[in-house]
Amino acid sequence: MMIAKLVKPQTFLSLAMFGQHNACLCRFSPSFTARQMSLASSNEDIIVDKRGEGGCVGVVTMNRPDVMNSFTNSYMGRLGKTMRNMDADSSVAAIVITGGEKVFSAGGDITVMQDMKFKDCYWSFMKNFDTVVNVRKPVIAAVNGFAVGGGCELALMCDIILAGEKAKFGIPDSKIGTVAGGGGTQRLSQVIGKSRAMQMCLHGNTVTAQQAEAWGLVSSVYPPDQVLNEAVKLGEKIAQHSKLIVAICKESINK
Repeated sequence: MMIAKLVKPQTFLSLAMFGQHNACLCRFSPSFTARQMSLASSNEDIIVDKRGEGGCVGVVTMNRPDVMNSFTNSYMGRLGKTMRNMDADSSVAAIVITGGEKVFSAGGDITVMQDMKFKDCYWSFMKNFDTVVNVRKPVIAAVNGFAVGGGCELALMCDIILAGEKAKFGIPDSKIGTVAGGGGTQRLSQVIGKSRAMQMCLHGNTVTAQQAEAWGLVSSVYPPDQVLNEAVKLGEKIAQHSKLIVAICKESINK
């Protein structure tokens, strides 16, 4: 996959917001509680915790703040493995995925993806990217800051989205000469309707958390420092129900 102009990861959001038509992109924490069990150190780019009563809620934190939690094929492979491990863990009833209090994800890391061929993106990157969809347990996205491009698509793959008051959502791919390939165009129209999906994808603009809530893109909006805790609380409530019934309910809604 070729990009006509090299772009630093840190400038991705400015490109997405204001548009750079000569570029082409391949698309495809609050305080810990006494009940939390930490499974990884904060210097890792994927932090895994168990929170809630008896560690019933798995929390997966994308931790690449220097590149706005953008992801590469390798990163998505490891994130996918983490999600599968959580799905297989009998003590976990629900999974929360977050990016922390400042940013959820800016999508694909274009400095890494720029030299990939289309077939590599399609067969490798997309295979890993779809892992969240195949998780049988409920997945809750706790979104703060920007969730744009692949970051927005990742949130859309989750079953429930909770957002911070300053969160912004967008599919700005058209501004940089490409089309969202991670299911964003399909899922967005299913969630907020054709007209609004067209507006977001063709115009490339972002919407606020409040607008996203009004459109049905997110379930609830909270102060940024409360989003993760609220997601864990929701996961705890889900954990009170039969895992089998929850899995069947999720599968039925997604059909």
